[in-house]
Amino acid sequence: MVMTDPVADMLTRIRNALGAKHESVDVPASKLKSEILRLMKSEGYIKNYKVVGEGEKKTIRVFLKYTRDGKPAIKALKRVSRPGRRVYVGFGEIPPVMSGYGVSVLSTSQGVLTDREARTKRVGGEILCSIW
Repeated sequence: MVMTDPVADMLTRIRNALGAKHESVDVPASKLKSEILRLMKSEGYIKNYKVVGEGEKKTIRVFLKYTRDGKPAIKALKRVSRPGRRVYVGFGEIPPVMSGYGVSVLSTSQGVLTDREARTKRVGGEILCSIW
């Protein structure tokens, strides 16, 4: 089976693992996914992540984060720009997620940034996903 949207696959795996209350989840590795996970960690949505394995078969193990009462730190993960419908915005058009409580992850000319960083650096790009 050919994977047409690896980022959506990663988000779905994380969503499913959170629903099943797993401690961690493995996703096939890529630089883009590592960057998205780096932002998710810095924003406090996941505990940590690490690249496991050698050569072609590298995977990323994502350690999920829950509140004290066992609720997932991530309420929702939404893929915005898809292969069938790309969503690009200028820095002035970056929409706030959940009135600023959530985070958009953008792929810009200056790397993968959160919506806040992109506004600060005054760069637009492709909105990959929204997290809250």
